[in-house]
Amino acid sequence: MNPLYISQKLYEQFEHLQEVKHYYGVLAICALIMTAEEKRDPVLLEKCRTILSRFPDGISHPRYNFPSYGIGGNARAYAFLQGYCPEDKELVREYAEEMLTATRDHNGIMCLPGEPEQEKIWIDVATAVTPFLLYSGLALGEARYVDEAVRQCLLMVAELRDPENGLLHQSKNFAAPGAYSQDHWSRGNGWGYFPLAELVRLLPADSRHRSQVERAFTDLSQALLPHQSKRGLWRQEIPFPYSYEETSGTGLILYGMGVGLRMGLLDRETYGPAFRRGVEGLNLYSINPDFSTELSCPSCLSPGEGEEKGTVLAYVTLRLPYRNECHSFAPLMLAMVEAYRNGIVELPR
Repeated sequence: MNPLYISQKLYEQFEHLQEVKHYYGVLAICALIMTAEEKRDPVLLEKCRTILSRFPDGISHPRYNFPSYGIGGNARAYAFLQGYCPEDKELVREYAEEMLTATRDHNGIMCLPGEPEQEKIWIDVATAVTPFLLYSGLALGEARYVDEAVRQCLLMVAELRDPENGLLHQSKNFAAPGAYSQDHWSRGNGWGYFPLAELVRLLPADSRHRSQVERAFTDLSQALLPHQSKRGLWRQEIPFPYSYEETSGTGLILYGMGVGLRMGLLDRETYGPAFRRGVEGLNLYSINPDFSTELSCPSCLSPGEGEEKGTVLAYVTLRLPYRNECHSFAPLMLAMVEAYRNGIVELPR
């Protein structure tokens, strides 16, 4: 079965289950646009435009940490970059300018807006902020947006990187003042890796940021590679061999590795077999015949209470996967898109 067909069917399963509008839904819409591009499918692309046209006035909005989600976030900016909604120029500019005013900690990292004095930072923000500003900046010719896209991603990755193994912690100051969460969470590492992949994919070749971004990308790639399971997936707590294999982080990691392979930043002899094994593993273990999903961690931000908060134990035991978990769809779709871009045109079903 063609990976692009799988991606499209995953989205259809998702929209059958719930209204697609939260931050994980916005990323799925972005993945659907990429799917339509690779399929060269004008009908599917028109569906994407129709989906985006419901933002902001045609849906009831949940609480957002970043107002850009209200207009479709990364999906809206990507569609504008690709020329699918030129009428959105001023809308994209308005929300890119708003993002530049977001609350920051003393290092300049965007932090939880409701409690700025506590300077709570978390790696999920890299995926919320960097692609939106990158797409917007490239489309509008605004270097300020691109500069901030790079700055936020590199600052977060550097701050939350564990120097002992190169993997990322999810957060700081959530468990206690000055404390990092003790995890190396699968999706958290994916939230850091995906925006790095978009930077290496889309930054101009002569960008002054390119060498620094490529170094951060390859460093995280090298840290992730040794922890892939025999079945091709990464675990909920990546370096812990008794943790369950986790879908959403694996999908985001594979998207990044696929980009790195195509860009020539990752050695094909080393990363190529891991990429294929991962795509095949997702297809076999994470996607059911009816395109329902398995093995994805539910919502997770420094889980637990008291002394257990933010510990590896809490990440592994308090956040257990279930079928059709809402964060699973976008990463799986992105992995399938990159599988196709890397020449994988058929997967068994």
